[in-house]
Amino acid sequence: MPDSNAIWKNLNSPRRLFLIAGPCVIENEKLCRTVATSLVKTCKELDIFYVFKASFDKANRTSGKAFRGPGIAGGLQTLARIRDEFGVPILTDVHTEAQATAAGKVCDILQIPAFLCRQTDLIEAAVATGKIVNIKKGQFLSPTEMGRVAEKARIAGAKKILLTERGTTFGYNNLVADMRSIPIMKAFGFPIVFDATHSVQLPGGGGDKSAGQREFAPVLAKAALAVGANGLFIETHPKPDEALSDGPNMIPLGEMKATLKSLLKIFEAAK
Repeated sequence: MPDSNAIWKNLNSPRRLFLIAGPCVIENEKLCRTVATSLVKTCKELDIFYVFKASFDKANRTSGKAFRGPGIAGGLQTLARIRDEFGVPILTDVHTEAQATAAGKVCDILQIPAFLCRQTDLIEAAVATGKIVNIKKGQFLSPTEMGRVAEKARIAGAKKILLTERGTTFGYNNLVADMRSIPIMKAFGFPIVFDATHSVQLPGGGGDKSAGQREFAPVLAKAALAVGANGLFIETHPKPDEALSDGPNMIPLGEMKATLKSLLKIFEAAK
């Protein structure tokens, strides 16, 4: 298992594509192991640096009745086992200062959800763990405003920050991915991630849940890599239509290898 400096070196390399990928939420340990087994193999073949991601809690589901995950205790146990078994870095979302402290003992990268990207106390708590922090751009912010968010993390002592573009509110139940965000945020001096699957989400578009247009995720990912994104965030599932969260915008696991081969060509041409 690479240490924090080695992980950061790979994330900060302009010569090697990195991928943050996994199921939206931890449905069970078998699912996480299935996804990790497939993606570890594929990324090794393609020389892509791989980070496994999954959430132990989805705290902002459309409906209060929707599945949220196993919770922090069980979820972190699962993530720790994936980390140990597959030797890959782990990323998960945190929503509170207490979650950040607990997750920082297990995970290599703590992710600040888009809706919470301006929560100063949460950012400071994540930074205080000493782990790499990935801050997703709020759907309500311009890319320029993310400079202030990154500044909060810097003031708190962060040196290893990722910034993620995940689409901007466009209208009722729709997002738009503005590719100008990539070079604008890149100018802040941090690696930029493009979240291909949440960018094609249709928030609340399914009535009591979000809808999505997964067929456009690879299209937007290609565009993001062409304009300089350092890495990609992709949620995937063996059977997205049966997933307990964000199924409509996830790429089927069986399509990931072909998708990544195609995306890697764009990255190689652009670097």
